[in-house]
Amino acid sequence: MANKITDMSKIRKVIKFYSNGKSKLFISSYLSLSRNTVKKYISLYEILGLSPDAINAKTDAELELLFSNTAAESISPKLQSLYDFFPKMERELKKVGITIHHMWEQYLVLHPDGFQSSQFRHHYKIWGKRVNPVMHMNHKSGDKMYVDYAGKTLSIIDKESGELKEVQFFVAILGASQYTYAEASMSQQKEDFVRSVENAIRFFEGTPAAIVPDNLKSAVIKSSRFEPTINETLADLAEHYETTILPARAYKPRDKSLVEGAVKILYRRIYANLQQGSCGLDELNSEIWDLLDSQQTQAHRTSLLPV
Repeated sequence: MANKITDMSKIRKVIKFYSNGKSKLFISSYLSLSRNTVKKYISLYEILGLSPDAINAKTDAELELLFSNTAAESISPKLQSLYDFFPKMERELKKVGITIHHMWEQYLVLHPDGFQSSQFRHHYKIWGKRVNPVMHMNHKSGDKMYVDYAGKTLSIIDKESGELKEVQFFVAILGASQYTYAEASMSQQKEDFVRSVENAIRFFEGTPAAIVPDNLKSAVIKSSRFEPTINETLADLAEHYETTILPARAYKPRDKSLVEGAVKILYRRIYANLQQGSCGLDELNSEIWDLLDSQQTQAHRTSLLPV
């Protein structure tokens, strides 16, 4: 794709192979890159005038910035005019009712020979990542435990009435190891929530330095950017286990991206394989834990395979 920065490890390999006398055709085939992409990065490398050792000495972030800036110097006037349009577009998109399609139509009025809709959206996505970067979060062992409920509920059979009942799907994940716990619970009420949190702590056989819940009512009575009010029962649990509660910020999904990622994995590997609506809560949880153990054992084995 035009003007999309390739993974830095591949750029390093392109330069290494080229410096060792390999042909562009060989590099393209070996790295599964298009010949035009290989030509582009070799040309940028020659423009920079740096030695292979100097390239290797740079971090990925420094290398990406270097190649991005160099590439920006050689982009076409047509693409440059598009990038010049994006800052205004970003401000307009914050207004109610304004869509990317509306802004594309305005762009075409100014530049009749400009990019069509699909390329317009593609370049806006690339531009957005450049001006709104996401910082990589490093997690320390034992630092945080992220907890949340999955959006999709599970179902059980009530043993007394025989009726089908919906139950909640609770998920907890450790930040550093991404070790995961899950269980079905009758509700998201504070008693069930606190019980699930305690079950997760016992499952992990240790208490994290902090527990990070979403801003659900069973955890946070009153949301606040600086000092949210924690549910008293949850606060008592934190005091008992000598930990602290750090609610994710409201409307900041990246604060709890780990647990949301875990939920997606559990949907595919556990949720889809459950025999719902044919057993009680205890039997459903037993099935969840068996599937969870199998999934995490397989993930551990995969991580031990040689790269």
